[in-house]
Amino acid sequence: MSTQQLSKAAFDRLKAEFDDLTTRGRIEVAEKIERAREEGDLKENAGYHAAKDEQGHMEGRIRQLEHMLENCEIVEDQFVYTIVYDGDSDDMAERYVIGNMEEQVDGADVISPASPLGAALQGASPGDAVSYEAPNGALTVKVLEVESI
Repeated sequence: MSTQQLSKAAFDRLKAEFDDLTTRGRIEVAEKIERAREEGDLKENAGYHAAKDEQGHMEGRIRQLEHMLENCEIVEDQFVYTIVYDGDSDDMAERYVIGNMEEQVDGADVISPASPLGAALQGASPGDAVSYEAPNGALTVKVLEVESI
């Protein structure tokens, strides 16, 4: 099993979503299915098929959340890196948080720690220039700011 790192905020948000889907969500979709069944012939009942599709998607998300929550490590220190690519001006800066795709940080994109840029940025400090291998060749970025979240 792979352990995923999540911030406490992401863990709490995902746990709340899991709790909501396994209670209210399941009840609502069951009611939709029941109402559609009352309409008669299930073979040509679009409402029934739509409700069953919704149920399938919801159960898939529940399983995904359950797996993540059971196999996660809560990280205390998470950082937003503000970077600029070599040759670009500082007003073209981009902000990234390195973590699980379920993280949500306003004004920052999430990148995987296993990605070339994510791996290069980990542990970098303001003023550092880090290089990484991209599909089209080596790229260098300057770290402008690192802020703890």
